[in-house]
Amino acid sequence: MRFLSMIRIDETLNQAPSERLLTDMQQLMEEMTRNGSLIATAGLTPSADGVRLRLRGGKITATDGPFTEAKEVIGGYALFEAASKAEAIAIGRRFLEVHGEGWDIECEVRPLQDQGAGCGRMDCVE
Repeated sequence: MRFLSMIRIDETLNQAPSERLLTDMQQLMEEMTRNGSLIATAGLTPSADGVRLRLRGGKITATDGPFTEAKEVIGGYALFEAASKAEAIAIGRRFLEVHGEGWDIECEVRPLQDQGAGCGRMDCVE
């Protein structure tokens, strides 16, 4: 099964990753890539660089960041394969553990919807 892990951060804390964190995260991602569980991962730029699109009542509006009404925002994601929800949670824990005690972050892990017949990938031509 495929899972999406979304890392929520408090942008107001302006936490920057240390060199050690970057090295440890790189090692974790290389390990997960080698064992076939990691599909994709990335950090996101601050919400000030983003735009929110909203559909309401048939009209689409765009709001430039930063998004002051939201203290916590998605700071990064990982898309990975896991045999079960329990295994997916364990993978999410590993991403959090790499950060250490100085961080206050949250990881939401959710399975992707079953795409039914076919390959289920966006890049798949059926």
